[in-house]
Amino acid sequence: MSTTELSDLIRNIPDFPEPGIQFKDITTLLNNGVAFKQTIDLLVTRYAERKLDAIVGVESRGFIFSAPLAYALGVGLVPVRKAGKLPAATYQVEYELEYGSNKLEIHRDALQPGARVLLVDDLLATGGTIGAACKLVEQVGGVVEELAFLIELTFLNGRDNLSRYPIYTIVQY
Repeated sequence: MSTTELSDLIRNIPDFPEPGIQFKDITTLLNNGVAFKQTIDLLVTRYAERKLDAIVGVESRGFIFSAPLAYALGVGLVPVRKAGKLPAATYQVEYELEYGSNKLEIHRDALQPGARVLLVDDLLATGGTIGAACKLVEQVGGVVEELAFLIELTFLNGRDNLSRYPIYTIVQY
């Protein structure tokens, strides 16, 4: 299955969650076992030889891809969650979305200083969410090696807002 075929399995939901937003629904890709496996295999192949200490998954759809990737690579999984969801002491950052604002948190003891990490999320839009996650990783002493996404919405220029980080995407619109 090619990346073109993977993109065919991602459906558009118009005006969700707000009017004017074209939501990329990945559930149609996820419920196709071959496509989901291929997506994880692409990530594993890309990162298998990297010297990563942890995979950082961004809530919530980023967990879908980061957990099997961390498992396959034999490295730890660090969740970045919305405010109030992590039980121990956290760092917090507020950020802007394409349709609002939010807060993310990471445990203060999530990473060892100098830990080399890959951040994983499902979608790169404006870069606000992943940019906030990068700030949190750096705040706890981690080093961002790369950012990985299933989807990139190129017309929103999120890559421009993250120019100091290498970025890998599987499907671009």
